[in-house]
Amino acid sequence: MTEEKVVLDDGKITKLQEFMTPDELYQVLIQHVRRYHPSDDISMIEKAYKVACIAHREQKRKSGEPYIIHPLHVAIILADLEMDKETIVAGLLHDVVEDTIMTEEEITEEFGAEVAQLVDGVTKLESIPLSSGSGSESDARLEMQAENLRKMFLAMAKDIRVIVIKLADRLHNMRTLRYQKPESQQRIAKETIEVYSPIAQRLGISKIKVELDDLSLKYLEPDAYYDLVDKIAIRRSEREKYITSIVEEVSEHIANAGIKAKIDGRVKHFFSIYKKMKNQNKTLDQIYDLFAVRIIVDTVKDCYAALGVIHEMYKPIPGRFKDYIAMPKANMYQSLHTTVIGSAGQPFEIQIRTFEMHKAAEYGIAAHWKYKEASDGKKVETQEEEKLTWLRQILEWQRDTSDNREFMNLLKNDLDLFSDNVYCFTPSGDVKNLPAGSTPIDFAYAIHSAVGNRMVGARVNGKLVTIDYEIKNGDRIEIITSQNSKGPSRDWLNIVKSTQAKNKINQWFKNELKEDNIVKGRELLAAYCKSKNLNLPDLICQEYTEAIQRKYGFQNWDAVLAAIGHGALKEGQIVNKMQEYYERDHKKALTNEEILAGIAENQNHRPAAMKSKSGITVKGITDVSVRFSKCCSPVPGDEIVGFVTRGRGISIHRTDCVNVLNLPEIERSRLIEADWQEPDKGGEGEKYFAEIVIYANNRNGLLADISKALTEKNIDIRSMNTRTSKQGIATLQTSFEIGSREELNRVIEKIRTIDSVIDIERTTG
Repeated sequence: MTEEKVVLDDGKITKLQEFMTPDELYQVLIQHVRRYHPSDDISMIEKAYKVACIAHREQKRKSGEPYIIHPLHVAIILADLEMDKETIVAGLLHDVVEDTIMTEEEITEEFGAEVAQLVDGVTKLESIPLSSGSGSESDARLEMQAENLRKMFLAMAKDIRVIVIKLADRLHNMRTLRYQKPESQQRIAKETIEVYSPIAQRLGISKIKVELDDLSLKYLEPDAYYDLVDKIAIRRSEREKYITSIVEEVSEHIANAGIKAKIDGRVKHFFSIYKKMKNQNKTLDQIYDLFAVRIIVDTVKDCYAALGVIHEMYKPIPGRFKDYIAMPKANMYQSLHTTVIGSAGQPFEIQIRTFEMHKAAEYGIAAHWKYKEASDGKKVETQEEEKLTWLRQILEWQRDTSDNREFMNLLKNDLDLFSDNVYCFTPSGDVKNLPAGSTPIDFAYAIHSAVGNRMVGARVNGKLVTIDYEIKNGDRIEIITSQNSKGPSRDWLNIVKSTQAKNKINQWFKNELKEDNIVKGRELLAAYCKSKNLNLPDLICQEYTEAIQRKYGFQNWDAVLAAIGHGALKEGQIVNKMQEYYERDHKKALTNEEILAGIAENQNHRPAAMKSKSGITVKGITDVSVRFSKCCSPVPGDEIVGFVTRGRGISIHRTDCVNVLNLPEIERSRLIEADWQEPDKGGEGEKYFAEIVIYANNRNGLLADISKALTEKNIDIRSMNTRTSKQGIATLQTSFEIGSREELNRVIEKIRTIDSVIDIERTTG
């Protein structure tokens, strides 16, 4: 049995046969190293290979292979990332201290302190399961996991190559995960998707991130994974032919524009497709932008020129253009992204970048960790390494997070600690990690509540600044305090960015100015009611205030008013909630006179039927003229809303109708709740007008096939209009009578099975 594994080969894809001998793999490693390394000296790598062979000679992997296979694969992955020779040597030796009798001192003696430090960094990152146990076992596991990850991030801050080696190690372990027990597969895959894949993403190493995602999906959701693999494989030749045609079409236009470019196309990777299907609740057939075309050019100027050519060729989809060149991602990723409609009506994504940006996108942080060799053999770091300064301080925030559970939740839920943050220094050199856009006020409260409450000014890098100064990476900040300070200002709540600072400011107002806050809260409530023409005394009754207290967890009404006063609650949300309570009870509390007046008014008109002929019940109205809007054609099962027209009764719309969604604010008061009545049991159901638009590749017999599908479903066709674009895309708008949304969905699914049909949608206005 053999299985092919994919590795990088000068930007192309090569394949390695599994169960290659160690010597064969070693030759592959040397070929990869020679391809990019400026020196022909591979003596240190050769020496490391021999040492690793001896150290692991008695060991076997679960697959039955010699253990040396694993460090060789790790080293090849590192060579694919074009890492320096010290990193590759450390990859070959990363298990010798942990799994054999070789010591760190021996590694230092044989390979130098740099390699020994890298091996030591990786060795300390022991694998601790992420899965939860029960009781004290779970807590102990959590503590070990948190400490392990703290070590990993601290090691990363010291030398980024440690985590790159760890990612390469994890990638090969994932590639051979099938030899593990099922419970181990689940645990390791879960740890990979929660921790290692996000780290690879934050470091911009998409080559590793993409494969870790797909392999994790394979073991966490095997049914979904193999179903996806099978469905994508079914039409592979057709898809590849389509991608090739797009690439040829784009290449021709780019060349005609005089732009030198490398262009290729691909299908998006499995995890990306799976995530889109899950998030959008769609099947594979409903995901149309499965393709991506990449255009790689020489200069930034060519990137924007190529974008102009693409948007002239194809119609761009609004809202799907992103300029990551002007605004790079935090992991250094740069590219132009646009989604367009192809000539065959198929949406696909185009990415445009320079060759330098492409290398950074594929290798991320590894692309910048390069060394030049001076004539005397000593290495000097390139200027690219300066870009990693922020990474050296990246996890100093751990000093402020002693709770391991909080620490783990942060990692699992956000892993955004690598982006949208600034790192600044206290006068004593301690690092503080704050949200991007933070001010000296945020910094002061990050130090201590007392410092923030007594703050009267700040110096940044020795110069006085305003309190709304936006902190930049590397700033050295000194907070000026005074015992005579009156405390924070309410305006600070509009300036600060961190939740921590806002909470501490609100806490100060809550404690220090409780009486003032109660008065201010009462004034804010009164002002809001006045602006909305509401009678405040009607709303503030004991029943409603107690309901508000229970809802928001306050012990008395004064505490609610104080919370409004210092900004913890918005007066609008409190008034609106009490208004709800008032309207609910007001409808129940109609007087006898009002009830009799309502009966008399109804008697002056035609008697109200117990069941509306329209099949619609409109809230609060027993007899009314109801008509269905033609703009969105609602049918039973749709969510609907009524609109009170002038002199024509109530028109019924779907809630997703464009006309309802774009209704001016002044007209929204005329919307009224509506719902479908239960159909009569045993009776023949009403028929409703429905309209759909079908998009398809034009061909002979298409209209006949669609008509046949409708006829087979006993559908009475009311109208059918068709048009065909220059690109051969047919648009068919057809209306017919239907009994319910369920029946309509069955009709749509039937039409979807017709050859050449691309998409179907209902009219929404």
